[in-house]
Amino acid sequence: MSFNTFGKFFRFTTWGESHGPAIGCIIDGCPPLIQLKDQDIQKELDKRKPGQSRFTTQRKESDKVQILSGVFEGKTTGTPISLIIYNEDMRSKDYKNIKDKFRPGHADFTYFKKYGIRDYRGGGRSSARETASRVAAGAIAKKVLEKKLGKKFKISAAVTQLGILRCDTTKWNDKIIYKNPFFCPDKSMLKIWEKYLLGIRKAGSSCGAVIEVRANGVPAGLGAPIYSKLDSDIASAMMSINAVKGVNIGSGMNSAQLSGEENSDEISQNNKKLKFSSNNAGGILGGISSGQEIVVSFAVKPTSSILKSRKTINKFGKNTSISVIGRHDPCVGIRAVPVGEAMLSCVLLDHYLMNKAQCG
Repeated sequence: MSFNTFGKFFRFTTWGESHGPAIGCIIDGCPPLIQLKDQDIQKELDKRKPGQSRFTTQRKESDKVQILSGVFEGKTTGTPISLIIYNEDMRSKDYKNIKDKFRPGHADFTYFKKYGIRDYRGGGRSSARETASRVAAGAIAKKVLEKKLGKKFKISAAVTQLGILRCDTTKWNDKIIYKNPFFCPDKSMLKIWEKYLLGIRKAGSSCGAVIEVRANGVPAGLGAPIYSKLDSDIASAMMSINAVKGVNIGSGMNSAQLSGEENSDEISQNNKKLKFSSNNAGGILGGISSGQEIVVSFAVKPTSSILKSRKTINKFGKNTSISVIGRHDPCVGIRAVPVGEAMLSCVLLDHYLMNKAQCG
């Protein structure tokens, strides 16, 4: 049991390795009669695919998706949807010099200890390449939510911090997020981040990032009070993304610094319209959505594959050093933006279907 399946009612199982012939996923639980074509999924995959700027890995993948089952005459049938994405630009030879060494900060060591074998070519299953399958599943979840929740539903994500440099989220502008290589919502930070990341790459190092995901138009009542809280399932989804080391819902860890008065989101009603004075809860109270904007952020650690030499051991237990050459992201967090958006879409649809099953 390797737990490659995510979700309860809306479930997807991903498969494949970074340098294998293909990757893909199988989605089960998608409602029938949802209009779906390859392009609905492709437009989301195009946001994540590598080689789109000098600030990401130069591996060239078209990430062209093919629907193999579950769709007939342009509509979902309610049966499993199978998707495949062929790998095109693998350079396995780049990893031969480190095939017996463990990259510090990477899953190389733990995979080997667990299974007694590991696919050293690009990290195999632990590679961020796996996230393309999640984005494909998320594209379908988003399509269903847009039909079920209507035009009010909207989800967006952006990088709000690159290394030590945070942007001003009060200047959040959805229109520029996918028009710059950093997925930054604050136009004033673009030149600053560019200079900073070029310096990181030139030094042979890497940096982390913080990504924020926002969802509007989510009805109140999604989630369960105890063991399947909406926020706990969101946190689980985000923590399952490669290289994620921390998750905040709303004010998150900063809540510990607030007083009771500051943290409470006061409620009022005016002409039958409910209003919250703030959103420290991130749109979730007691594990159940409040109808406010869902706000989640997560921290992605620096890429482990770096040029700078680091101390490590090999699979024989001998001390050695390692320097990783090849095509790697100086900040893998940049391409995690559409992944976070996809995972939140999957959780929201899962809970929407669960709520329908229990409450009608």
